[in-house]
Amino acid sequence: MIAPERRRVVAAARIELAAPLASFRDPMFPGVTRCLPVPPLSTLRGMLAAATGRVAEHVELGVCAHADGSGVDTETYHPVASDGSNPAVAGRVAPVKGGMTIRARPFLSRVHITLWIPDPEADRIVAALRRPVWGLRLGRSQDLVHIRAIAAVTLHPADEAVVGHALAVPGGHTDPRGVMLRLPGMVSTDRLTTAYGEYLWCAEPGGWQRVTGAYRDGDQAVWLHGAPSCAEGAKAGEGTSGWPG
Repeated sequence: MIAPERRRVVAAARIELAAPLASFRDPMFPGVTRCLPVPPLSTLRGMLAAATGRVAEHVELGVCAHADGSGVDTETYHPVASDGSNPAVAGRVAPVKGGMTIRARPFLSRVHITLWIPDPEADRIVAALRRPVWGLRLGRSQDLVHIRAIAAVTLHPADEAVVGHALAVPGGHTDPRGVMLRLPGMVSTDRLTTAYGEYLWCAEPGGWQRVTGAYRDGDQAVWLHGAPSCAEGAKAGEGTSGWPG
C-alpha cells in the first residue's frame, strides 16, 4: 500500500443519489430472495452504462451507501419453460406446476448512495447522467434513482477520516462495527460469470479514525475500487453488464 504522503490528490466527481425503494438480490443465494444491504458495484456500473448507452462501464468507483429502512413485499414470478411448453402471453404464464408463483421479496427503503468517479472519466459520466440514454435504475424497473447533487471535488490521500457508510477495502479500517460483504463487481454480458470482491462496510456509521489506502473528501473517507476482471479467458475489453437482480 502506498503511504498517504506519497500518493497524489485525485480530481473526481461526487454524485449523490437517492432511491425510494430498491432490492439487491444476493447472487450467492440462487433461488432465495436474500437482499443485500448496499448496492453491488456491478449494479452501480450497470446504472452508469445505462446513462452512457455503452455495453459496460469499467470505471473506478468510490461508494458510500445506506438505507433508512427495510421491508418485505410479495412479487409474482412468471418463469418461462426452457422447452417452450408453457409460453408467456402478454408477459404471463399459466399457473401450472413450475409456472406462475408468488414469493416474498425483501427490499430497502429511502436508499442513499454517494459515488466518487475520478478523472479522466468523471466529466463523461457526469454529462451522461444529466442526459441519460436510458432511465436510471438500480436493477429492477421499479427501482428508480434520483440525482440529488453533483459536484467536482478533490480527494486527498488520508491516514485519518470519518468512515461513515463507505465501502472500504479489507483492512481499510478497524472500526468494530464493520462487517465484510462479498459483492458482485462485474457480471459478464452472457451472465454466466460474475467477478466478486470483498468490502468492509458499517451499517451504523463509523467515526473518525485511522484508515488505510483511503482518500478524504472533506471528512469522509473514500476508497476507490477498480472494476475486477470477469470471465477467465475473455477478450480484453469485452463488455460486461451489471444488474444481478
